[in-house]
Amino acid sequence: MIIGVPKEIKNNENRVALTPAGVRELVAHGHKVYVQATAGAGTGFSDDEYIAAGAAILPTIEEVYAIAEMVIKVKEPIKPEYGLIRKGQVLFTYFHFASDRELTESMIASGAVCIAYETVRLANGSLPLLVPMSEVAGRMSVQEGCRFLEKPQGGRGILLGGVPGVKPAKVLILGAGVVGRNAALMAAGLGADVTITDISLPTLRHVAETMPRNVKTLFSSRHNIEAELPATDLVIGSVLIPGAKAPHLITRDMLKLMRPGSLLVDVAIDQGGCFETSVPTTHSEPTYTVDGIIHYAVANIPGAVPYTSTLALTNATLPYAVQLADKGWRRACGEDRALEQGVNIVDGRVVFPAVAEAWGLPLSKLELYTTD
Repeated sequence: MIIGVPKEIKNNENRVALTPAGVRELVAHGHKVYVQATAGAGTGFSDDEYIAAGAAILPTIEEVYAIAEMVIKVKEPIKPEYGLIRKGQVLFTYFHFASDRELTESMIASGAVCIAYETVRLANGSLPLLVPMSEVAGRMSVQEGCRFLEKPQGGRGILLGGVPGVKPAKVLILGAGVVGRNAALMAAGLGADVTITDISLPTLRHVAETMPRNVKTLFSSRHNIEAELPATDLVIGSVLIPGAKAPHLITRDMLKLMRPGSLLVDVAIDQGGCFETSVPTTHSEPTYTVDGIIHYAVANIPGAVPYTSTLALTNATLPYAVQLADKGWRRACGEDRALEQGVNIVDGRVVFPAVAEAWGLPLSKLELYTTD
């Protein structure tokens, strides 16, 4: 198979979809890999390293899309890429269709096969291609929270862990999934007073048994969240419904319960955001203020630490990319139930229920085969 790796062109997205080691693995399986020039520069990989691994370098993104049977990316295509995608071409990347109607309609119109990292799902319900970036985003949410609570950044001027004689900041984490647990570990390690919420009592029991003593659990309800907000300095929203829009757990009228200069970090912004007042931001302009409350809603948080993020992501995605290349997407998905659930759009038809539901589109049956 001919595989293309374009350079990411989303604002401040420095990750790359394949490392030179990943290229070497695909080449060893008999595939041809084309990498756009400087695609790995933001992560620290040179064109020469890709060439040494067996890739060919193409100067433009147009050439990469034109030659590739399968395009492997990190983030969803954006407008300049829509016209480069063709019928039958396989795209393997994060899509988050339920939060972007224009992207959904553009991929339907393209006739491409869209396989989304975020909906590949194992039998136990875990999301193996979302987990590594959720781990990074969870930890980064606290790191960015510390930064934007500083007075020069517009925050209340609070040190997350406090000092002897001064209480630490209070952190409220909505959702005890991978993002939430990693955020809790990071915030607790810095000495913050942490409360983590969820609607699953078994999950809360597990968190209570495994987290440091400065992490408290709370059942997630509007009443409980409202009761926490007046004393909370940093709220991290990490609620996930795989492939679907995130629910709004903090509405605009709830902002008045918080102190001016407090901070909301919406890690769920890729799926529409879990705060009513959230709109996507970028690393170049990461925050804005609503009713005195700072909002951080960067849609590609892990892009700020591209070296760590790229290695973590490709560790997870490469085995699936090899399957797709070796077997073709229909057979690979037919033989791997987890990978099958990653297929969202095929030949102009939506085949993933949450995407069809999000935009009121007809849902088609996914047709696969398991033999050559």
